[in-house]
Parts: sequence; structure tokens; C-alpha cells
Amino acid sequence: MTVAERLGSLVSDVAGGALPVRLRAWDGSETGPAGGPTLVVRDRTALRRMLWHPNELGLAQAYITGEIDVDGDLADGLRQVWRHARTTGLAGRGVKVGAGDRLRALRTAVRLGVLGPRPKAPEAQAKLGGRLHTKARDRAAISYHYDLSNEFYALLLDENMAYSCAYWTSDAPGYDLAAAQRDKLDLICRKLGLRPGMRMLDVGCGWGSLTVHAARHYGVDVTGVTLSAQQRDYAAARIAALGLGDRARVRLQDYRDVADGPYDAVATVEMGEHVGDEQYPAFAAALHGLLAPQGRLLVQQMSRGRRAPGGGAFIEAYVAPDMHMRPVGDTVSLLESAGLEIRDVHALREHYVRTVAAWLETLERRWDEVVDLVGEPVARVWRLYLVGGALTFEEGRMGVDQILAVRPGPAGASGVAPLGEAWR
Repeated sequence: MTVAERLGSLVSDVAGGALPVRLRAWDGSETGPAGGPTLVVRDRTALRRMLWHPNELGLAQAYITGEIDVDGDLADGLRQVWRHARTTGLAGRGVKVGAGDRLRALRTAVRLGVLGPRPKAPEAQAKLGGRLHTKARDRAAISYHYDLSNEFYALLLDENMAYSCAYWTSDAPGYDLAAAQRDKLDLICRKLGLRPGMRMLDVGCGWGSLTVHAARHYGVDVTGVTLSAQQRDYAAARIAALGLGDRARVRLQDYRDVADGPYDAVATVEMGEHVGDEQYPAFAAALHGLLAPQGRLLVQQMSRGRRAPGGGAFIEAYVAPDMHMRPVGDTVSLLESAGLEIRDVHALREHYVRTVAAWLETLERRWDEVVDLVGEPVARVWRLYLVGGALTFEEGRMGVDQILAVRPGPAGASGVAPLGEAWR
């Protein structure tokens, strides 16, 4: 029996059913269905990783280190694996390695010479300490992801450095990611009903794309807050370069420390995922408290089912540690419980498929530049992250929504501008 056949037999026993993709071992032997992507096991260490971590994390670590690779379309390979997981029930229960499976795996490992201690995790893995969602740990979690380097994000993102789901309004030639991101920023500003002279707070402002857009095109006075020093520095430099210093600023500040409300409008774009489950009621209450009566709130946030509230082992270890998502209805209920009136919920899931695809196209096109800047292991983290993310949205396992809410004013007040469909 060849090395590939031994591996294929073991995987089939554990995963239940025939291999979903072709497999090529380090000795050149192959097994499994032909005509599609091939999983290439380049190094025996990959098997040792998967013995220690038989689920998602072991595979991700082996891919990041280059011990395994995919010959062919990575997205198509993952799509076939997920199809297999749904067919066999693995998608719901995960890989359950029983005593018999472990014994067979041990025998195979002995034959293949892969027994040994737990391999060291790739250097790129997040290493956070302290109690979950303290201010210090939240700063570290945000810094881990967003302080990778401004140069890296400038390679990947559009000219406005918008790192969230875009809003695609056209299929015309020349309509690109930058245009879709501008349309997203305009959509948010219209939903908030921004007018010159209003005060706006941008919670988790990133590199300042919304802060700058609202100040520049809608004449509002905008304060952005972020926990990332590199984001703050980039946004501050851009504000200065555009001559917007009289009505826009970005502070290195936790949302829990913002005390200069009330604001006429508050936006938080894909920041609520970092707040934490137990902390979200306090977050919603803080947003309510920062709004003036009749002020509007726009929350753009990703959602996920109850069985997988985080990003998964790979995402939490290598991309966004401490992330928590929930069904969109639960988020709506939490905002309502904080005293906010929900006016609209706008699903954008399909828009994220296109957004992530655009980021991935840029990553692949500029691969050598990315590797020179951050190293191949980190570049491989991002390839796996973007390919997997696009597939997750494509298959409806994650969503993203814009939730528009209002802080109610005094009984009988009528000063709120119409909130109908004018923004669509």
C-alpha cells in the first residue's frame, strides 16, 4: 500500500466516506478522485499536527507552514470538503475521533514514521493573556490584527482603506471595489441623515474611511475612535492632508472611555464582533447613551448561527482572536433592550462575497509584494482567511447586516427627519 493510500484510508475511516479531493503524499503517490484540486502533503510533520489537532486548527497550521498545499483552486477544494462535510454530517458534529480511530491512526503513524511531540505552532499565532475582553486584552486583540502594518492594508484595500463589506450597486465595466466602498460610505451617511453641523461618532473607525467621507462630503463634525495606534496615525495624517482638521479627528480610545456625547449620529462598522458576548448589552447601552434624543445609530455587523458564534479555531488563532458573532435577530433584541428603536435591517451577505473576492484577487495579483512585506506564513494566513471567508458568506454560514436604530426622544417629539426609503 502506498503512502497516499494509507493516508486516504485513514482519512476515510475518520471522516466517514470516500475522500472528497485527490491526495498526493510526499513520496509522489496519489489517491482519491481525479479531475479536481489535489491536497499535497509535502511534509510528514503535517500528519503529526493533525494527530494533535484533528480538526480545523491542525489543517490550518499545516497550510500556513507550507507542510500541505493545494494544487488547483483552493476555493474549489474547500467547497468540495464542505459539501462532503454536509453530506456525511461532519459539518454539524465535527470530527469525532474515537478509541478505534486513534488506534488506527497510531498504527499508520508508526508505519509512516510521523510519531513525535506536538509540533510548534506557527509564529503568526495570536498569543493573548489576561481576562477576556478587559480593556488591555481588547487592545492586544485589535493590535494583533489591525497593526500588521499600514503598508500591508494599503496593498490589499481600496484607496479609502475601507476594511468592511462594500455595497455593490452596478455591474458596469469600470465599477470596482473603490466605487462599491464609496457607495457603502454614502449609504451609511444617508441612513444616518447627516447634515452640515451635526456631530457624529465613528466607533471602531479603522483607517478613517467613514470619518473622512462624512466630514468631507456631508459637512459633519466627526470623531473617530480606534484601539489601533497604526490606524489612528494613518487616519490623522489623511485628515491633515485633506485639510479636514477643523471638523474631523481620530482618537486612540476605547469606546468605554468616550465621554463627550451626546452625538447626533453614531456609526459602528464591523466593530461589534470584537466586543464579546457578555459585554454586548453594555456596548449597546453605551451607544444609546452617546446618542442625543432622536439621534440615529448605524450598526454594520457580521452574524453567525448559534452553533458557531466565533470565527472558528483558525480565525480565532490567526486572524481575529476573541471574536463573537450571533444571529442578527439576537443583536436586534440587544439593541432594543438598550432602549433603541429599530427602524431597518438591511442584509448585505451577497455583497460580502464580492468584496472578499476583490480583496483576494488583489492578494493573488500582488502576492510577491505581500510576501516581501509580511513573510510567506502570514501571506498564507490571509489567503486561507479570504478564500474561506468568501465561501462562508457564499454558502450562507455567515451574514452581514446594517441595522438602523434611533434613540427615542421625548413623548410627542417630532424633530426626527423622515426615516423612510429615501436612503435606498
